[in-house]
Amino acid sequence: MLETAADPHTAFARVDWSQPWLAALAERGARWQEAALADYATYLSALNVDARRAALSTGRGNALSFIAQDDLPPGASYEGHIAATGCVPTRHNLHDFFNASMWFQYPRIKAALNALQAGQIDALGIGPTRGGLRDALTLFDENAVLFASCDPRVSEALREFDWQSLFVSRRDAWGERCEARIFGHALLEKLVAPYKACTGHAWIVEVPPAYFSADDAQRRALLDERIAGMLLAAPPTSRDFAPLPVLGVPGWWPENESTAFYDDVSVFRSGRRHR
Repeated sequence: MLETAADPHTAFARVDWSQPWLAALAERGARWQEAALADYATYLSALNVDARRAALSTGRGNALSFIAQDDLPPGASYEGHIAATGCVPTRHNLHDFFNASMWFQYPRIKAALNALQAGQIDALGIGPTRGGLRDALTLFDENAVLFASCDPRVSEALREFDWQSLFVSRRDAWGERCEARIFGHALLEKLVAPYKACTGHAWIVEVPPAYFSADDAQRRALLDERIAGMLLAAPPTSRDFAPLPVLGVPGWWPENESTAFYDDVSVFRSGRRHR
């Protein structure tokens, strides 16, 4: 029997689709939100209708579908079960709501992450700790921001914690030579109630200048293919990410129109220098 999480109505009702980081999710997300506000069974049904239409697959080529969390067999690992069956255990909460959304936004990246996680589980089993590779994969899955750039100076500013260059002196680069797209579903959950210190882990990917003339679907498809290939070719480590305070992204938060916003060293910290 499906069980409903505590007060899901309040959590789902708080999602504001007008926020710029949710724009690409809004059409499907609003439909899912309406289903989630009805009940757990209606919500899972809505996810599975879309999954059948999209004909997506998971890490080992199984057709994507969504099941209630209680249907995960006892003793089965979450990632291993997804890889083996295509079925994603899904709770009636925002965390898993945004996780499901990413399967549709970036199916190749999600499948690559799942394949790598399942491969580690097959090789090493489930222990008290995940290990370095699984930690990095989880960090990507939960908290990544996809940072697309055709300007090496902007990418380097991000790597070097040079917030003044990234957000102030090169502010005109945003939308023209660089952009940020939130991938991590835990990060999206946090941003339902945004706060200044909310920080993602940026995964920097170089793109051609023509990327910024493409439409949203074309941009997502390029990132999906390119990043999935990067992950499979060279599995990530925690040092491959660059911290990015997400409300600093131009156009994402009204207060950052003032340069004084970036003077807060408790958020925009100096950090390790890239070597």
